[in-house]
Amino acid sequence: MKHIVVLTGAGMSAESGVKTFRDHDGLWEGHDVMEVASPDGFRQNPELVLEFYNQRRRQLKEVQPNEAHKDLAQLESTYKVTIVTQNVDDLHERAGSTNVVHLHGELKKVRSTGNPRDVKVWTEDIKLGDTCENGYQLRPHIVWFGEDVPMIDKAVEICLTADILLIIGTSMQVYPAAGLMHYVDESTPIYYIDPKPATVRHQNINVIAKTATEGLKVLIDILE
Repeated sequence: MKHIVVLTGAGMSAESGVKTFRDHDGLWEGHDVMEVASPDGFRQNPELVLEFYNQRRRQLKEVQPNEAHKDLAQLESTYKVTIVTQNVDDLHERAGSTNVVHLHGELKKVRSTGNPRDVKVWTEDIKLGDTCENGYQLRPHIVWFGEDVPMIDKAVEICLTADILLIIGTSMQVYPAAGLMHYVDESTPIYYIDPKPATVRHQNINVIAKTATEGLKVLIDILE
């Protein structure tokens, strides 16, 4: 069974109505992203940061997987499929995908500020005073700017085994995720689905300049 590795970004979830804080000049309600997505921002104003992610977590309850999420899940009937996503939502899982690696963390999890390995499922708001068993404040289980990406080594290992690589809804400008495509074998076909694709230099890349839902329909016809 061929192994399809899929790299997904914000464009994958955009058609479900998931907002990203990279929109609108990188501002969120007048705040620079570094105020709400960095360790320094959390130290300076933890309530603001918690509320930023609380709002995003609440929004997740109002959105549903789109056709592109469902089509990727359906590919598991004929291929081994591994999804490596930059997204922190759970729409891939809710659509039925069973093998998803979250590079940048997950909105529905929290971790202890005293122990990064103490991670719990968490579906409600996080408040100041919510602590782990050892008394440390809980924080979103999200990789912030300036922090290591702990799942990147696993993602590299996955890309090394790809028979086909799909890149969907990502600018491929954010590192280290942007470097993952270079770990697939030179002979591996790469399909890049994005309505406004970035210029990517690779001998085997096939660009499908469409949205995730439209582009996946085209790709499935190609694979068949």
